[in-house]
Amino acid sequence: MTTPIFSFSDNIILEDDLVLLRPLQESDVDNLLEISINEPETWKYSLVGADGKENLIKYIQLAIKARENQKEFPFIVFDKKTQKYAGSTRFYDMNLEFKTLQLGYTWYGSAFRGTGLNKHCKFLLLQFAFETLGMERVEFRADNDNKRSIAAMKSIGCKVEGVLRSHMPTIDKEIRRDSIVLSILKNEWFDEVKANLKQKL
Repeated sequence: MTTPIFSFSDNIILEDDLVLLRPLQESDVDNLLEISINEPETWKYSLVGADGKENLIKYIQLAIKARENQKEFPFIVFDKKTQKYAGSTRFYDMNLEFKTLQLGYTWYGSAFRGTGLNKHCKFLLLQFAFETLGMERVEFRADNDNKRSIAAMKSIGCKVEGVLRSHMPTIDKEIRRDSIVLSILKNEWFDEVKANLKQKL
């Protein structure tokens, strides 16, 4: 089994006419602060929130540390249409040997939701995962109550695999969440998902 050639120190930039993704860095606190302060509800379903400057700094530091530990690759999302930073997303639980990874920790400011930005991001990330990294499987997870997120994943071609019951704590530590698991397989990407998603861009 050959492991894809990939270095976590690479400066990976993915872009099309609408969006640019580049590695998240510490100075991005300034670029995301407005969303962080004004839209704390963005992290309602997240285990790690980035609401408020202190939490945002911690969020970015943890993401960068995970990249240094070769577990995750976090991106910042730049919307070319408005010339503004829109949010963040990342590859995580990356197992290059098994050719699997998860795609998540995705959030955008409210002005960028429903604009098609997410589909452009997902297209670029999935294309990179399957065509450059040679992944066999890309997995997605969400709080089973997060209907908006689940609908977005289904609309790009993810298949539901099941629900992990009482899977993890939520920000409110007393309450545990059920996590829905969805995925796209390499053959599905090449057979249908890529073409269908491209049509929606």
